[in-house]
Amino acid sequence: MILQFGEFIAAKRKEQGISLRGMADDLGITAAYLSDIEKSRRNPPDKDILEKIAVLLKLTSEEKDKMFDYAGEDRKQIAPDLPDYIMELPAARTALRKARDKGKQDDFWDEISKKLDEEK
Repeated sequence: MILQFGEFIAAKRKEQGISLRGMADDLGITAAYLSDIEKSRRNPPDKDILEKIAVLLKLTSEEKDKMFDYAGEDRKQIAPDLPDYIMELPAARTALRKARDKGKQDDFWDEISKKLDEEK
């Protein structure tokens, strides 16, 4: 089941036993704003606040990646943790375009990911 960003954050916040107001205070935002985010009435916050959320909610690396993916999907953009990395690497942009032009799909990228996992 694919969650929206707000549902994911609300569920993780509740798992940690953190109140909405407490989390909002820790993030330096209003409780009303955080409530709107959790109810998908507002877009996910910027990358800096997402980083703070990951720390507050003690997200694992995988959960943090998922959170960034949900934030990007809700905004209909690339996950906010990736643009800076992609912009720093012209070869990555070239590889992405070549894969796109050759019609490479998820199975291709799964193989690339597996190769990266094998590296030390």
